[in-house]
Amino acid sequence: MRYNKRMNERDSRTALLIGESGVEKLKKSRVAVFGLGGVGSYCAEALARAGVGALVLVDKDTVEESNINRQLAAAYSTLGERKTEVMKRRVLDVNPQCAVDVFPLFYLPETQNEIDLSGCNYIADCIDNVTAKLLLIETAGKKNIPVVSAMGAGNKLDPEKIRIADLNETKVCPLARVMRRELRKRGISGVTVAYSEEEPVVNADMVGSVSFVPSVMGLMMAGKIIRELVK
Repeated sequence: MRYNKRMNERDSRTALLIGESGVEKLKKSRVAVFGLGGVGSYCAEALARAGVGALVLVDKDTVEESNINRQLAAAYSTLGERKTEVMKRRVLDVNPQCAVDVFPLFYLPETQNEIDLSGCNYIADCIDNVTAKLLLIETAGKKNIPVVSAMGAGNKLDPEKIRIADLNETKVCPLARVMRRELRKRGISGVTVAYSEEEPVVNADMVGSVSFVPSVMGLMMAGKIIRELVK
């Protein structure tokens, strides 16, 4: 495939894979990423680096020292800053043309109307709260916005066990089991998820996590979204 030199040099290698038309589709796409932790931060940045033209970033948390081992927003220089603002800076640093809307809030029934999802072509659900995940998936369905939802990435050590599949095809993951049951009550099916088939490495009150499992899940989610957008 020949690359048009008139295109932005930043997108040249991407265009070799998805074509100039694919690059243009991404530029015209708007994707919302809910949750900017170990999964969501990598998902958001991968979308930006691929050339997605508009991002909606949602997360109320600020950077803590315990985040540094796995989250792109987290460094000693960003401690105490809002994750949305840190990720916005990172996104604009790699894709200055990206339109970035940030919402530093928890996604709950009382806050959901504060987020403008109009024009969104896809949603990445990287939230770790079941109530919020259910609400987001239900809302996305009502608005006819496709969503890929992250299941549990904590207490896992093998990124090769991560899969993307329909929620009803998952196994091992306790969060997926809960989501299946609760979504069935709501009459919702056909939900695409990223999940791990690895048995938990530890079972404790505090969830363990590492740099290379949540990140891989986030990157796989971004890949799924990008492939769908450029179809």
